Amino acid sequence: MNAIVTAVSSNPRHGFSKRNQIFIRLLAGLGVEGDAHAGETVKHRSRVAKDPNQPNLRQVHLMHAELFDELETRGFVVTAGDMGENITTRGIDLLSLPAGTRLLLGESAVVEVTGLRNPCVQIDRFQKGLMKAVLAKDGQGKLIRKSGIMGIVLQGGDVRAGDTIRIELPPGPHRPLEVV
Repeated sequence: MNAIVTAVSSNPRHGFSKRNQIFIRLLAGLGVEGDAHAGETVKHRSRVAKDPNQPNLRQVHLMHAELFDELETRGFVVTAGDMGENITTRGIDLLSLPAGTRLLLGESAVVEVTGLRNPCVQIDRFQKGLMKAVLAKDGQGKLIRKSGIMGIVLQGGDVRAGDTIRIELPPGPHRPLEVV
């Protein structure tokens, strides 16, 4: 199966969910045009409170639609944009990508993967028990965060549902994703 974009979403205000759009425009060094999290410096409220001048490594939030399938089997109803992602994907194991991977989206956009999204309490406010459902532990007891990945925009462009996603891995050795 080819990796594709299944939905794109944005929200001009800080909030948990984002509305699906026909397309989103990615702006190099900033993120999603018109989205509350766009900017060169961090825009997530908890991070702004710590240091408003730190670089924004969370310009674009990507989530795999396969997570929605998994959650549905556990009784949750989650659709594209509900958990605040900008780009919903299918056919790519986002969580296994190494840091520095470049995702070529549509005709011209390029997003560099910076790390994992750390789920927050807002997830349980959206649907009770959802936080626990997006966390797991591996065989060694290490926490697995399933709620998507974050990235920065290296090259702008329009992205829409149906666009293909091409993957460029960074030179090795590869670094696993950590929370950003």
